Amino acid sequence: MKTKQHTATHLFEVNLYIQQAVFALAIILCMFSVISPAIALLLGVLIVNVFGNPFIAFNHKAIMYLLQFSVVGLGFGMNAASAISAGKEGFLLTIFSIFSTLIFGTLLGKWLKTDKKTSHLISCGTAICGGSAIAAISPVIKSNENQTSIALGVIFILNSIALFAFPFIGHQLDLSQKEFGLWCAIAIHDTSSVVGAANKYGAEALQIATTVKLARALWIIPISILTALIFNKKSQNSGTKIKIPYFIGLFVLAMLFNTYVPATAIVAPHIVGIAKIGLTITLFLIGATLNINTLKSVGVKPLFQGIFLWIFIAALSLISILYLN
Repeated sequence: MKTKQHTATHLFEVNLYIQQAVFALAIILCMFSVISPAIALLLGVLIVNVFGNPFIAFNHKAIMYLLQFSVVGLGFGMNAASAISAGKEGFLLTIFSIFSTLIFGTLLGKWLKTDKKTSHLISCGTAICGGSAIAAISPVIKSNENQTSIALGVIFILNSIALFAFPFIGHQLDLSQKEFGLWCAIAIHDTSSVVGAANKYGAEALQIATTVKLARALWIIPISILTALIFNKKSQNSGTKIKIPYFIGLFVLAMLFNTYVPATAIVAPHIVGIAKIGLTITLFLIGATLNINTLKSVGVKPLFQGIFLWIFIAALSLISILYLN
């Protein structure tokens, strides 16, 4: 009996070592330019479904902190004047798209009879900034682990598709750098996939997309307060705190340094290079959350809601950019 237990323990340890070695090797590969952000995401999906993820307990925090570090680093490659100009252009479109997405998402959820809290999380994730919005809104509405996981699963699946689909569609429609930057900032859920897709399209698209998306992320604050009122849980009495994305301030600071402090030019390209590596690793880690069980747990109704809502915002924002801007 002891021999069997010892053998089972030994096999478990060997399997764990193999998982860790494969995972570490993949991260090392992501540090080199041969692995693009999109390929890194696919690599993560492949590895988690073949070998498993030995660091699943730390995955979410690693994604959050690494993404924030990468976004701040990208600020050292951007010009403040251009960013302000892009922000102004995207402001009205941002407001219109956020509220139209939330309204349509609510109606769609009722029509599909999706769980109310799951429906609201998917709507907020689509309207603002994907997983970050869901993480901020979930404690406000007191969603349970299953509701939050389903919403995150829907958003992560669609983000993965967007990383490949948007640059392809952009080239097919012959969108300019400016048009594509605005479009992916409005229509792609997570900041990680927005930056990944825009970076693939071009430097100007990256600057516009990052600036507009981060300005959009600030809407987490008013939408969280509005959510608290809608769900009859006044924020001061709910016992929860609204998560404010403070790292956006560091991004702005990095951009100001790059624009107005000439000495920054010496180190800025290196910081941007490291930030892009960080983004590639972030997308690998996101891919490593998409195992078969995650995909199965999503369910048909929430997935349909996410897809319909995504098509709605993608089409609406594209038409607005092409014909109303």
